[in-house]
Amino acid sequence: MNSKYIMIMEDIKLRLEDGSLIAGSKLPSVRQLSEYFSCSKNTVIKAYAELEKEHLIYSVPKSGYYVVNEYQKAKEENEVIDFLSAGPDKNVMPYVEFQHCMNQAIDHYKEELFTYSDQQGLYSLRVQLVKYLENLQVFTKPERLVVVSGSQQALHLLVSMPFPNGKNNILIEQPTYFGFIESINLHQATTFGIELSMEGIDLDRLEYIFRNNDIKFFYIIPRFHNPLGHSYTNGEKKKIVELAEKYDVYIVEDDILGDLDPNPKSDPLFSFDPSGRVIYIKSLSKIFLPGLRIGTVVLPALMMNNFLRYKFSSDFNSSALSQGALEIYLKSGMFNNHLKNVKEVYRTKMQILQEACELLLPANTSFSKPNSGFYLSISLPENVKAKQVVHMLNEQHIYVDDASRMFLAEYKKENLVRLCISQVNESQIKLGVERLAHCIALLDSRKKHSTPNNFLLI
Repeated sequence: MNSKYIMIMEDIKLRLEDGSLIAGSKLPSVRQLSEYFSCSKNTVIKAYAELEKEHLIYSVPKSGYYVVNEYQKAKEENEVIDFLSAGPDKNVMPYVEFQHCMNQAIDHYKEELFTYSDQQGLYSLRVQLVKYLENLQVFTKPERLVVVSGSQQALHLLVSMPFPNGKNNILIEQPTYFGFIESINLHQATTFGIELSMEGIDLDRLEYIFRNNDIKFFYIIPRFHNPLGHSYTNGEKKKIVELAEKYDVYIVEDDILGDLDPNPKSDPLFSFDPSGRVIYIKSLSKIFLPGLRIGTVVLPALMMNNFLRYKFSSDFNSSALSQGALEIYLKSGMFNNHLKNVKEVYRTKMQILQEACELLLPANTSFSKPNSGFYLSISLPENVKAKQVVHMLNEQHIYVDDASRMFLAEYKKENLVRLCISQVNESQIKLGVERLAHCIALLDSRKKHSTPNNFLLI
């Protein structure tokens, strides 16, 4: 039976590829295929179910099975090498499982899901989030959690609201996540930077800034930093928290990719914080379903009322249906199974990318060396601009990111390229790096050999 259902799947895939079955086509009925392949109806149903999981076909109750309309588009996308998109790998997103959870949530909560819910988020979801956060060494209670519409909402609100320390200025790593830079620009917040490399930050410099610059909070991405991929050691994290305590500075910890950390002894800054100094933000967008728009923030008790006032003015509350479905997904244990899978997927991709960079990049470049996460950055030769590389590769349908937008003006570097491994196919990584290396060498060579026409200046 096993070989028969695979045979049916391969036959249908072949017909999709050669064009005999086109987008929207109705497939033969289960009975017709069982007769054609001399097998049971259950075998055909299993083949169709597997093709549905691969999003090649879909079923319409009481009508039959049809070819997904986007099939041709999907084929074209395979020709693209995408080091730009930062959403989860489409091949590991748990669509089918989460659809079951959505249906269960509607049945379980009924009218509650379509009315305004608790401003902090569904209490039953917060209970599950507390259990989930324990695996990340974040020990808290439901009363300190607020469910937010993605981490970006939490960051945006924290920039705008007053803090208990009465201070006004913000400190950020340089470079850092572009979405946060957008928020500080929109609010015209006075912002200081501290340089970050794969060796970390200068802790003496950090102390000087904390002591002298009226810092409200320090925004930090402690694990698998965007765009560098850097992670701090536990010793560095402990010292940063101690300095924040000493100078009455809050820390906003964006642990968006902390779940992917292969080191079980690596802890968040929050775990070194006995006094409520660290505000911990966790989004599920990167490792789960970005369209869900669910994240959580762990706040000190004395900031809760103020934060909820600001959130209320933004959106009343986050989607109750999404919250109910996520609660069921976490409670069932499906999320933990999903996490084991994605941890391995991204660790493997990053390893392949590291090896390709080591082997293929020109000697006058350098690159960061994260052991997992989404991001790796490449420093180009000084005379090669990232925007030139981006433009040249775009013409070959290879997409990378110019990281210049991730800097404050006074720290700006125009020769940093960010690669993201989350949506690129494993099989395309080496080819993509090979073409990137060729592009860098070509631009570098052009710059070195282009000399000004000095006789025009005589």
